[in-house]
Order: sequence, then structure tokens, then C-alpha cells
Amino acid sequence: MSYPDTNLYIDGRWRPAEGNRTLPVLNPATEEVIGTVAHASKGDLDEALAAAEKGFAAWRRVSAYERAKLMRKAADIVRSRADEIGRLMTMEQGKPVIEAKMEVLAGADIIDWFAEEARRAYGRVIPARAEGVYQLVIKEPVGPVAAFTPWNFPINQVVRKLSAAVATGCSIIVKAPEETPASPAALIQAFVDAGLPAGVVALVYGVPAEISEYLIPHPVIRKVTFTGSTPVGKQLAALAGQHMKRVTMELGGHAPAIVFDDADLDLAAKTLATAKFRNAGQVCVSPTRFLVQEKLYAPFVERFVAHAKTVKVGNGMEEGVQMGPLAHDRRIPWVEGLVADARQRGAEVHTGGERIGNKGYFYAPTVLTGVGREARMMNEEPFGPVAMIAPFTDLDEVVEEANRLPYGLAGYAFTRSAKTANAIANRVESGMLTINHLGLALPEVPFGGVKDSGYGSEGGSEAIEAYLNTKFVSQAGL
Repeated sequence: MSYPDTNLYIDGRWRPAEGNRTLPVLNPATEEVIGTVAHASKGDLDEALAAAEKGFAAWRRVSAYERAKLMRKAADIVRSRADEIGRLMTMEQGKPVIEAKMEVLAGADIIDWFAEEARRAYGRVIPARAEGVYQLVIKEPVGPVAAFTPWNFPINQVVRKLSAAVATGCSIIVKAPEETPASPAALIQAFVDAGLPAGVVALVYGVPAEISEYLIPHPVIRKVTFTGSTPVGKQLAALAGQHMKRVTMELGGHAPAIVFDDADLDLAAKTLATAKFRNAGQVCVSPTRFLVQEKLYAPFVERFVAHAKTVKVGNGMEEGVQMGPLAHDRRIPWVEGLVADARQRGAEVHTGGERIGNKGYFYAPTVLTGVGREARMMNEEPFGPVAMIAPFTDLDEVVEEANRLPYGLAGYAFTRSAKTANAIANRVESGMLTINHLGLALPEVPFGGVKDSGYGSEGGSEAIEAYLNTKFVSQAGL
């Protein structure tokens, strides 16, 4: 299968950037250039903004019923192309092709969910204090949206923002990741083939800082949604705040995974190890700090390390591969630096701890113990296949550690005690918490964090609220 060069999609047509500027796209498993992606200029962005303004004026008048019909058609098209899109994603991002296909199919489910939510964006009637007065609450689309998405889930991160915007009657300009451009383009093509009118969606690529600094302050844009690192998110949120733009931020995490003495040891070790090494640890909700109560600590480490050693690492296109490479060359020195810092501070590496080979961005599944609180990886998001396991004594101690960092995106816990589960649910500062299983990121459930992990939701019925204005109308009869 050949990898396509990716163009911009602006005002209903695919086209090169002004001056035919491009950026190279690399396969992280081979380090080979496999294609190019168009590099947008301010002229391209101006055209996209004008089209988004025009597209919003028309799309907002389309009924929720008709918007939902088009979206369900787009979801069916995405499902029919899941194999092709999944292979493109593996070529540009590295994850095993089975994971890539699952991401594409999950994206179709997300489109369907938002299609139905579009028909349930209810207002309400408020009982009036006087006869003949009607008090109405009306939901209206907020306006053109600027969306910024990362490379770790090229479909998943775009489809949530795109679907929420289209469902509510907004237009949207998507700044998708330059490292993984082809799979988002294929997603946009599915909406185009389903009949989405020109101007409702635009797809651009380029230098992220240049595009965000131009789009966010622009008067056409009324809503900003960003998924990415906390430092960048804070900068964009501050910029949006200067211009009173509504913002959704899904930022970094450093998820605690808490295993109590009464937990099912085998279930906890297998479930958490699977979650840790999915997408080579490049997951914002990836479990990171594994906190195990003293009685289970030694056997948990043994089982977790054993699982890590069985993970087959390689080119995601190859049969049986369970973990692909890191997504680009910047990830290798980052993970190496974290592990080196932990080692210098006395941490023990039980498995991994090094790059695999010298071609492709492969890093071995890594498990460490004895990592002190002062180590960088205990404070900075690793975003790689690195797990640090530490013992704890009691509930108060582990809650203190879970809440120690400024992050609050996701958390995990394993216990057979309903009392302990309730205590963790009440006391851990996290936007999402899953206990005794992996239950995050379904289309119908909220997805978002607290503290430095952002604000707003990109899942569940809460997700569309950020794309709607609430208007109150009070009317008296004449």
C-alpha cells in the first residue's frame, strides 16, 4: 500500500498550500520519508477563515435531524474504509495496525454518538411569574471553531472535535498533526463524501505556533479546542482568554494506578500492563505511577515485569506486533533522559531501559522500582513505555501521592472493598477514574481533566455544551 501526499482541504476542495510548500512525513518504524504534507501560509488560513464564516452561516440553518443523517452516513463510510485508514495510520504513527483499525472503528462510533446528541440539544421553558409571558432557553451554535490535535491518536482526537462541531451546527478549522496527516485527511474525506457542504470543515497543516497564533485571536473564530501538552495548552488558553474565546483544553496527565492489598492481583497486573504499553505509552490517560500496597508489592512487580518482557515490539505492519515505535525522533531522547535521571538517583531497572536497535524509534517496555519523588519521571509526564512501581502503606498515604502533582486527568484503582473504592472515588483529584477495569474514553462518557490537565469534556452529553451558546428569550403577549 502506498502512502499519499496530503493536501489542505479548504472551501470544499483539496489543494496544495500557497507556493506548494510542504513538510516531509516519516515512518517512525523505518525513519524513511514516506510522503509530504502541505504547509499552510497565512493566505491559506485567510481563505479557510472566510470559508468557515460562510459555511457556518449556512450550516447553522440545517436542522439537527438532517445534520444527524449526514453524520451517520459519514460514520458508515469510515467503517467501510477502516482497513485502509488503519494502515495509513500505522505507516505514519507506528502503532500496531490492529490498534489503528480499532481507533478508526471507535471514531465511527463517536460520530454516531454525536449525531444522536445533536438531536437532543434541548432548551427549556421556564415557568413565568406573570400571565401571558413565555420564558424560553434556546441553544444555538457558538460559531466557527479552531481545533488543534496531536499525533498520538490521529483519528480519535480529531473526530471528537469535528463531530461535536458538525453536530451542533458550527463550522470548524482543524489543525491536524504534521507527523500523522493522512489518517485525519481520510476522516475528513468521509464527511465530504457523505455530503458535508463546502466551508463547514477545513483541514490545515503547518507550523503549530504560527497557525495557533493566527487563528485563535481572529474575530471569525469563536471557540478553541486543544489537545496536547500542559505548557502549550496554558499558552493557548491565555491567548484565547485575551479575546474572550470559549475554550476546551484536554492536556497532560500523570495517572496514578493504585493497587490495594485486597485486589485481584492477576487482574490488576495484566490490565494495567496492557494499558501501560498500549500505543507505546503515548496516551494521555496512560497509567504512570503504579502505587501498590505493601503485601502485594513484590508479587505485583514480578507479574508486571513478566508481562512487559512478553510484549512483542516491532513494525506495526508486521503480524503479532503488540507495540510499535515511538512516534517521532523527539521522543527517544526524552524517554532516555527520564530513565537516565532515575538511574542516577538510585532507581532499579527490572526490564528495558534502552532503545532497541538504531533504525526506527523503538524503545523497550521499561519497568523501574525505587524511583524517588524527586526523579523527573515522577513529576513530568513520560509519554512513553515506562512504568515506575512504588509501595505504599495505607489509604491516606496513597491519596496524598495520587494528588501530589498538578495533573488530574485519569486515575486507576483495584480493590475488592466497596468502602475503599468509594473513598478513592471521593478523594482522588481526577477528571476520570476507572476501578477494577479499563472504562475510559467511550463515546457516551465524559472525557476531560481537572487542575493542570485542563477543563471541559470531549465525551458524553457534556461534550456538546461547549459548542452551544445559551440564549434566554422572555416574550409577553400583546
